[in-house]
Amino acid sequence: MIFKLEDVTVYFPYDNIYPEQYSYMLELKRALDAKGHCLLEMPTGTGKTIALLSLITSYVLSKPENPVKLIYCTRTVHEMEKTLAELKLLHNYQTRHLGPAAKILAIGLSSRKNLCVNSRVLAAENRDSVDAACRKRTASWVRALAAENPNIETCEFFENYEKAASAAVLPPGVYTLQDLRAFGKQQGWCPYFLARHMVQFANVVVYSYQYLLDPKVAGIISKEMQKESVVVFDEAHNIDNVCIEALSVSVRRQTLEGATRNLSRINQEIERFKATDAGRLRAEYNRLVEGLALRGNLPIADAWLSNPALPSDILKEAVPGNIRRAEHFLHVLRRLVQYLRGRLETENVEKEGPVSFVASITAHAGIDQKTLRFCYERLHSLMLTLEITDTDEFLHIQTICDFATLVGTYTRGFSIIIEPFDERMPHIPDPVLQLSCHDASLAVKPVFDRFQSVVITSGTLSPIDLYPRLLNFHPVVSRSFKMSLTRDCICPMVLTRGSDQLPVSTKFDMRSDPGVARNYGKLLVEMVSIVPDGIVCFFVSYSYMDEIIATWNDSGILKEIMQHKLVFIETQDVVETTLALDNYRKACDCGRGAVFFSVARILLARLEYLRDTFQIKEGDFLTFDALRQAAQCVGRVIRSKADYGMMIFADKRYSRHDKRSKLPGWILSHLRDAHLNLSTDMALHIAREFLRKMAQPYDKAGSIGRKTLLSQADLEKMTNDGSINEMLY
Repeated sequence: MIFKLEDVTVYFPYDNIYPEQYSYMLELKRALDAKGHCLLEMPTGTGKTIALLSLITSYVLSKPENPVKLIYCTRTVHEMEKTLAELKLLHNYQTRHLGPAAKILAIGLSSRKNLCVNSRVLAAENRDSVDAACRKRTASWVRALAAENPNIETCEFFENYEKAASAAVLPPGVYTLQDLRAFGKQQGWCPYFLARHMVQFANVVVYSYQYLLDPKVAGIISKEMQKESVVVFDEAHNIDNVCIEALSVSVRRQTLEGATRNLSRINQEIERFKATDAGRLRAEYNRLVEGLALRGNLPIADAWLSNPALPSDILKEAVPGNIRRAEHFLHVLRRLVQYLRGRLETENVEKEGPVSFVASITAHAGIDQKTLRFCYERLHSLMLTLEITDTDEFLHIQTICDFATLVGTYTRGFSIIIEPFDERMPHIPDPVLQLSCHDASLAVKPVFDRFQSVVITSGTLSPIDLYPRLLNFHPVVSRSFKMSLTRDCICPMVLTRGSDQLPVSTKFDMRSDPGVARNYGKLLVEMVSIVPDGIVCFFVSYSYMDEIIATWNDSGILKEIMQHKLVFIETQDVVETTLALDNYRKACDCGRGAVFFSVARILLARLEYLRDTFQIKEGDFLTFDALRQAAQCVGRVIRSKADYGMMIFADKRYSRHDKRSKLPGWILSHLRDAHLNLSTDMALHIAREFLRKMAQPYDKAGSIGRKTLLSQADLEKMTNDGSINEMLY
């Protein structure tokens, strides 16, 4: 359908549109008009992605004098491919109506592992190994040697791409990762480096959050992106945590042992170069005296990860004299590793700020703040000078230098926390030293400052008012949309007590009570007997999940659950959890039914900093984070308007209005007063009634007079008679 949205002609590739999609487009357009940032929450299953893509691409087509690039950030490769598939459908629709004028170039960009077509490189087992296998064949010095010695292996796809030079371009179109690989094979060109090159010319780029938020990656991939860009962070409910992880580093004993091995290897390489090519080390020394910025642009295949923190003006400074010579730099790193090893020998949890930590390093290891700040760039320079390609072998020393640069750069917004053991296994010494970032705005500030509009959107952003304070920005639009439904297919309820009328809660002082554990178990036993297919049960932490499952196992509750459904458990191992989820789906699909025990993670480390810096009270943040996690857990219960699901908030704290009101509006609109203070028996009765109703055939048009699908004619009529405003507000 084609319709007018104020002064923009919107091309939408379906015959009907949901009212909330129209409202979403209108608010998004207002943010683009204002050249400002926005926060938009719209429920899962309401076509958020196609609404975004349709509006932004149509906006660009309607205003050709102001070309705007779309940078669309997703969390996973699967989401990236889905977004590009939607865009391909939309692009075909637009070109059918507008002809060549609508043609665009849209590409997905991912790691070498997802784009490489060289079978020998892909044989490596993980992403870092694939990166290293690629560098071993494409680094400039390797190719120079191969020109003289044909026995040295290079990559035919990269060689062909380099030979094609300026002719290596992508024709207009929408390219998924699979399309890029197919095009690369067909032309004999490397799809990874082709995509990297074409990013600056593309109208739409779809890639991972890290490519904008992690300074080490953004410094290489995204530095050429123009200011006149609209950046979309989709499924952005945890964007603050992604920002924090991008600037946080963990150091364990294994890291220090690996770093020590790395330093020995680097020392051997330095001695080899001294004997065979001392001029190269001298040239590097002279260059470092002038400043790192004089290094110039590296060949695309030589570029390593960028600096985790350094602003570009510091690169113009001369590198500190005590680390200009390669061997002196190694001495500094050895002292740093030795100092960190000593700090890990602790029996108590320790916490301190970056300033006192750096002062301690200076006093005990003789390394000052400026030297620490330059460690990452100095290591980068040295590894290039020594022509090291197997970078996957040097991840440990990279981690140490990453840590050093961050701790030497930032004086606020971080803590150094040393824990002597994992809380789940206190009898096994496993010390970890964490540089924990507490300020999410540090990583995202360059994005807000640099780009014209940033759109933060998700199905669950509630409570929405805290995001601007956490990320330190001022949205011009902040809106939460409800879901238009033809039937009440969502059934949220608040369960406050068990069948024995004892209150239930995971509040810290109640969660280990045997009565609470028993009532949660009985609730699950009753639910598995009446709910078809799948149930997901969320716990507040791994340790609490372990404790409850052990209790249920001892009391026979687990055995009762397994008589009705198979049980799968999330662990901290990604492979195990992926396998468990896969089998959970299979059990649901085949009719056997399953329960999946999962964890809603809540991060508490930032409370003090948030209170002092952004005046966010500890209680407010804890409530926000707990309810955000709860909303994300239950928000996935329906994937489309034809779907249905129950949400049971089994904690007496949800009966309080101040807590409950922070859940997303589209959930609250279905939460009836009669469902606010239930016992297990009452919840069971409501569940039976709801499931019986949902078992009836689904009437897409709706027999209850609700208009949930609007045609082009409907929109035109509503715009003319003014009723469009009633629908929107």
